[in-house]
Amino acid sequence: MFHEVVVDGTTGAESDADEVTAATLLAAFEALVNEAAAEVGHDRIAEEAGIDGAAIDAVIDGNVSGLRLEDGAAIVAVSADRDGDAVVAEVRDHLLMGMATAVLDVDSIAAAIDADLTGQEVQQALEGRAPMTLGQLAEIMAVIERRKP
Repeated sequence: MFHEVVVDGTTGAESDADEVTAATLLAAFEALVNEAAAEVGHDRIAEEAGIDGAAIDAVIDGNVSGLRLEDGAAIVAVSADRDGDAVVAEVRDHLLMGMATAVLDVDSIAAAIDADLTGQEVQQALEGRAPMTLGQLAEIMAVIERRKP
């Protein structure tokens, strides 16, 4: 889901890896989460995903940058009839496999992103030991995608 946005949703064509930016990924994440929220509605998200009303309102208002990955995945999972934890696990697997393919370590990623994260904090976010926002995910994913061979 989130890791699949590297493929341009309007044309289905692979994006040029050199053109992948955090801003384009974040916009795609926003569209994905907003579409899911519009499809299932505020009440169903709150009931099935267990997300607080303020976070849902922020999504509906178009502010997903500060939304935690787990919350975004839960919203998308409700509309896709999937498990939110499985969606998060897929994203983390994709990021770790991408790092291996691109031969990147967490310190290199931390140095290449605008988010104020150390290498250790990037590692903790990737492993799920620390929260990661969709904004941070977009930045990390963009670095990885641009560096893939």
